[in-house]
Formats: sequence, C-alpha cells, structure tokens
Amino acid sequence: MDLLQNRSLVDRSWTPTPYDQWADDLHNICGNFNAHTMERGDKVIGTARRIDVCGMEFAHVSNDLDYIHRDWNDIRRDAHEHLFLILQLEGTCGVEHSGQQNILDVGECILVDSTRPTTFYFRGHFSNHLSLHLPRQLMYSESKVDFDVARKLAAGDPMAIMLRALIAKMMTTPACEAPSPHLRQLMFDTTRQAFLSTGIQTVSLNSLHDSAGKRMQLVDILIDRHLTDSDLSARWLATRLGVSIRTLQQDFQGMGITCTTVIRDKRLRLAREKIEQLKEKRNAATIAEVAYSAGFNDISYFNRSFKELFDCAPSELLRAGEPVLKVS
Repeated sequence: MDLLQNRSLVDRSWTPTPYDQWADDLHNICGNFNAHTMERGDKVIGTARRIDVCGMEFAHVSNDLDYIHRDWNDIRRDAHEHLFLILQLEGTCGVEHSGQQNILDVGECILVDSTRPTTFYFRGHFSNHLSLHLPRQLMYSESKVDFDVARKLAAGDPMAIMLRALIAKMMTTPACEAPSPHLRQLMFDTTRQAFLSTGIQTVSLNSLHDSAGKRMQLVDILIDRHLTDSDLSARWLATRLGVSIRTLQQDFQGMGITCTTVIRDKRLRLAREKIEQLKEKRNAATIAEVAYSAGFNDISYFNRSFKELFDCAPSELLRAGEPVLKVS
C-alpha cells in the first residue's frame, strides 16, 4: 500500500473545525504547541487526531493555519519527551528547528525533537502530515550510531521510501499480532539509519562554547548520547566542554535547575520508556534491572524519584493481568 495514496489520510473532504477545538486536540495529542490562524477567531480547515497503529502513536495533522510555534516555556510544561518523525502527505510546510530551516514537500520526512523550540509555517495554505511519536530517550540510549534531527529527507531518497513503506505496513498490522513488536523495533532502527549523522552538525558543535545558551545546547546533546554512562556528571560535562565546573553550574542555575536534576530526570524518562516497552515482552525483566540499565545504582532512590516525577510507582505502570515484570 502506498502511504501517499491512503484514502483515509489524503484527499478527504476536510470540514472546518472551530479553532479552540482544533488547538485543544493538537495539545492533547502532541503537547504544548501554539496554533495561530491567519485571522483571529477563524475556523481551521482540517483536523488533529490521534491514530494508534501497531502499538505506536501517530498524530494526523491537517490545517490551513498561519503557523504553529513551540518555545522553551511550552517545553518546560510538557512531562513527556518525543522525537517526532514527520511525513508530509499533502501541501507544503516550513519547519524551523535547531537553527535550521526546511520546506517539506509531499513525501518528504524530517525528524523533530520535542525538547527544542520549533515553528511550523503554513501561511494559510492547506497542509496535511503524519507524525510518529518515538520515545526520545530510548531512541538515543539504545542507538549505536549518531543521528541528526532537523535534517530533511527528499521524497525520492531510498530511506524516505523505506520509512513510508514501513509505516504503511504498520498501519495494516494490529498491535495484538506477533509481528508488531518486531515492526516497532524495525521502525526505531530504520529511523536512526535514515537520519544517520552526516558529521555536519557534529562539526558545528565545536563552536558552541562561546555563550551559556550555546553551551547548554551542547550539554543537552552530550547528556543524551552518554545518558547511561556511569561517569556522566557535571564534572565530566565541564571537562568535555573545556570550562570550569563552576561555569557550568552557573549555566544551569541561570535556567533554574541543576545538572544532577537534568541527568536524573532524563534517566527516569528512559526507565519509564523501557518499562512501557517491556509490558508486552515474554521474557520478564525486573524493575531493578530497568533501573540499572538507565544509569541508577540505588533502587530505593530510583523508586522514590520515579514516584515524585510521574506520580506513580514503577510497578503501577503495569496493567492488571500482565505480570511480565517482577518487582525487586
């Protein structure tokens, strides 16, 4: 099945949706994104809806807005972190993300990080795209290769064709069927390979030491790539950046947080993603093993911190009647 010819996704009869309803739907599916109409109070041609496919969540977003924006305040208010794999189905969309600007045409793909400010431009023209929500920490922690966000894949790129074909296959595979977990893992691996780092972004990181804001961009990247390393700490980061630990601590203080808290919360989100992935696996793993694999050494501290951040114990993520995880 050609995803770009899927009648449930494209060339539908789009009806006007009240702006407030459309904006609320987008917020419920994707998090804090601010939609702006061409004229205040206008209705939106299109819809924002959730599609659950093969055990994964997609957002099907169509609109004729002016633009949609997400800034640092929006990011701080969101508890969940994702990588959005965006596939353009109809129309065009401008994307400003991580200092790069792209225009998506039909069939083209881009990878967007929910933890970085983003603006999508439409200028009142109809646009229709599909966005796959990928578990951010899991994508980084289990990757053996470096991959880039904010880089566009042309429609004719073999990797873009492969991603479209894989999504089309997933859309015909119920979550309860045996191939589902394998297709999801293939989706993770294929996305990483599709956006395999070209080295351009890595080289540009060498100039990110000249201001606190730019240093913090590099800190975020380093933490993601070394999240489960036992020696990851403020001192390790300061050494990698070539600055004093006091300078780095002041950078974090300027944002109202500490380095330890950032590392801890990212590890907790990784642990949560791992637990959710383990729900359907036959080979049981203990919550303690999940904690250790996410970089924690103290299980009591892990359980306490998890409850504080997510307002539930790790074991409470498990569904009744699915005892595939043992609590240690």
